[in-house]
Amino acid sequence: MRRFLAALALAAAALLLLAAEPARRETVDLVLAAEVVLPMDEAGSIHRPGAVAIRGGKIVAVGPAADIRARYAGKAVEEPPSRLLMPGLINTHTHAAMTLLRGLADDLTLDAWLHDHIFPAEAKNVSAQFVYDGTRLAALEMIQGGTTCFADMYYFESEAARAVDEAGLRGVLGETFLDFPVPDHKDLAEALAYMSSYAKKWKGHARVVPAVAPHAVYTCSRETLIASRDFAHAHGLPLLIHISETRKELEDARTAWKKSPVAYLAEIGFFDPPSSGGRLPIIGAHGVWLEGPDRTLVKQYGVSLSHCPESNMKLSSGIAETASWAREGLIWSIGTDGPAGSNNDLSMFEAMDFTGKLAKVSTSDPTALPAATIVAAATREGARSLGLLATIGTLEPGKDADVISVSLAGAHVQPWEDPYSTLVYSAKASDVQDVWVAGRRLLKAGRPTTLDSAAILKSARAWRERVRKSLAAPKAAGGTK
Repeated sequence: MRRFLAALALAAAALLLLAAEPARRETVDLVLAAEVVLPMDEAGSIHRPGAVAIRGGKIVAVGPAADIRARYAGKAVEEPPSRLLMPGLINTHTHAAMTLLRGLADDLTLDAWLHDHIFPAEAKNVSAQFVYDGTRLAALEMIQGGTTCFADMYYFESEAARAVDEAGLRGVLGETFLDFPVPDHKDLAEALAYMSSYAKKWKGHARVVPAVAPHAVYTCSRETLIASRDFAHAHGLPLLIHISETRKELEDARTAWKKSPVAYLAEIGFFDPPSSGGRLPIIGAHGVWLEGPDRTLVKQYGVSLSHCPESNMKLSSGIAETASWAREGLIWSIGTDGPAGSNNDLSMFEAMDFTGKLAKVSTSDPTALPAATIVAAATREGARSLGLLATIGTLEPGKDADVISVSLAGAHVQPWEDPYSTLVYSAKASDVQDVWVAGRRLLKAGRPTTLDSAAILKSARAWRERVRKSLAAPKAAGGTK
């Protein structure tokens, strides 16, 4: 009996020891903890403090910091003070390689800026090397400002893709179609040939999505618009286009077709889904001059709109009715536009700030477009617009770990209260400290890890001297916006 009782006591003691041991934690590659985590999910979750567990480039878990620490053991753990973690920003409209033309011509109308300055500079300078070097400069700026994915429209997009891939960023990269000779094609047949080669090389890449980008209704014939649509349908690619950017574009469309640019595109079948079924992303940049029937068509066809507030202001194009877009349930996101003069930088923090303030002043309603809606437009809705929401745009289990950390320590931020309004109205691109794309670190404590900043800036200065010299010669025609 004594032996039995002793054995029972030993067993009880063992059970007590086991119960006292902490549960075995699951091993992950990285645990990121911060003062606040904004997953940007549909539920509007906020974790203060919060943490993210990452393994194999994917998000394993997001939640309160204590819960994540209890469940996961990170091979690496980072918890710098005064940080906010959130999804990487998504810029849904730009012309990245035009960084090399930054500041070349300012304070002009869109028509004069394009035809008298940009088109001649492009005709004399744009090449495959120009696009590669210019996109590397843009990638450096975007990484430093927390942008992890962007939609592009330009030439030699296979070279842009090469730069994006090397930088570790994501891009939906649209090859531009125009009805006059441009640096990488002289006609529609050559544009389609380049597009075919480009798509074949990059389709299926983990971070690069080839796209078809007919410039606009005023620079592309019906034949070009339909050919670009058909190519996108045949290859399962997104379509990017400028839509109703200026009053002149709207008036010219009414003169030519007795209808708005949106109504014209709908009439010719540009927005139609593929015959095989389903829908492919169509992103219309600007949408400044959309009227009620236009918005109805945009919603009907599932077209997403990229709002470019700084470009619209700088070129005096007008103020897009983003409050109406949000109220009516349109899919919309935020873009910077190109850095050559329509907007001279690629800061999504500035774009968020102006998105909110323009909506408020134009509606005389300070409650229009709350900050949380704007941050969603720069993250989750950007991913939705580009057809990438299943992969990025929020910090949720199973998605790629595209994460940025933003410092909350600056005098321009402290003391802070609401994280959304802090991001939109106080934080700056320079507050971004760390960037990961698919779990790979692209920025560490403000320093790029995948790009040689000094070499990129040296190349940019050399290109500026070359551009200046070229413009001293007689002007040539051709180019893009």
